[in-house]
Amino acid sequence: MTVLYYRPCVQTDPLRSPQAKTLAGGWAWFDRVEVLSRNAEPRLIPIADVPADVLARLCAPREAVAGLDMSRPNLMGILNVTPDSFSDGGLYVHPADATRHALDMVNEGADIIDIGGESTRPGASYVPDDEEVARTAPVIAAIRDASPVPISIDTRKAVVAKHALDAGATLINDVYAFTHDAALAGVAARSGAPVCLMHAQGDPEVMQDNPHYDNVVLDVYDFLEDRIKVAEAAGIDRAQIIVDPGIGFGKNMAHNLALLNRISVFHGLGCGVLLGASRKRFIGTIGNAPDAKDRVAGSVAVALAAVAQGIQILRVHDVAHTKQALAVWQAVLSGEYII
Repeated sequence: MTVLYYRPCVQTDPLRSPQAKTLAGGWAWFDRVEVLSRNAEPRLIPIADVPADVLARLCAPREAVAGLDMSRPNLMGILNVTPDSFSDGGLYVHPADATRHALDMVNEGADIIDIGGESTRPGASYVPDDEEVARTAPVIAAIRDASPVPISIDTRKAVVAKHALDAGATLINDVYAFTHDAALAGVAARSGAPVCLMHAQGDPEVMQDNPHYDNVVLDVYDFLEDRIKVAEAAGIDRAQIIVDPGIGFGKNMAHNLALLNRISVFHGLGCGVLLGASRKRFIGTIGNAPDAKDRVAGSVAVALAAVAQGIQILRVHDVAHTKQALAVWQAVLSGEYII
């Protein structure tokens, strides 16, 4: 049996066609859908020909997750409390520095802070559980004492997530979607915490060693659909699941661009979608910026392209720049500026 995948051709133009539907209860709309499969060329169909169950999932407004309003774009500020992350390793290893940076990002417009204690850059080494807990839990507690901002814990380990939730974290962001530590699903379910499930191929030590896919967009889609089912079986409500295609995690330049080009297909999973592409290597290659800190403009360009496809959460290093770009983009889109 041929499996079909339906990608909304997303529009943000102020003039909508009469038959257009709003995408995921958000700011974008669509009146055509691209049909993808593994054994036929892509084809375009009108919205009237989309199966009713598929259309319902594409159009259903997404519930708030971790306090985030999914009817608008949200910014997730990155806070790595690690010595070796690719862009900001070593800058925020002390809780006071980390807390200060988190509050700065909140003041710049971050809707949620994502805290990670284990680098997942290509080639990064494994961090023992107790060391990762020691890096993250005190920082989460300090931020929670200072601000009500939602906090996500970026971890693949159940024990780290449990300590993070006890310290005040709001969301579990698992870059391995419960494939590294199956117990993590139970931690999330028992706590009632929402989760973000990301696709990755291979552990950080080896994930960029010649990654291969039959069809990267559809392979990642199938993986995420399967992991959503695992999460639901553990007792996690689909409405409290976010998905992330995992740009740069076991993917080369062509894979990353293919995913970004058709990222709107992931709305078909019926969940909010997160994109984490900030300062990544492919941006440096395209934009001739070997130093990660020089990739701000390219990162903002990717962010705006994703929001134009209805992506609800952007995981970024440069909150102020992205916030400014979004504000201007939205004003131009609406044709008005509201103070």
